[in-house]
Amino acid sequence: MNRSYAEYVPVFKALSDETRLKIIDMLSCEEMCACHILEEFSISQSTLSYHMKILSDSGLVNARRDGAWMKYTLNEARTEEVLLFYSNIIKKKSDCICTCVSK
Repeated sequence: MNRSYAEYVPVFKALSDETRLKIIDMLSCEEMCACHILEEFSISQSTLSYHMKILSDSGLVNARRDGAWMKYTLNEARTEEVLLFYSNIIKKKSDCICTCVSK
């Protein structure tokens, strides 16, 4: 397996925050307007924008402008890719990194 750990670092950083995890959970149901996401938190619009930028930059969330608001959806293809990557690094395999590094 060709491991490209660096490309997944932004994803795991994005998932390391409770607010962003909740946003991911919310988006798993449907597309949501930033205004509706904001209603679920006691944060400012700018703080929500900060979290959404991190999620969008990681590739986990797609954003599109709808008038004055942004609408967000979960990027299912990226989510599946991340799940496959994680699954591959935690299972036992013949080309495990521990056999590739010096001890």
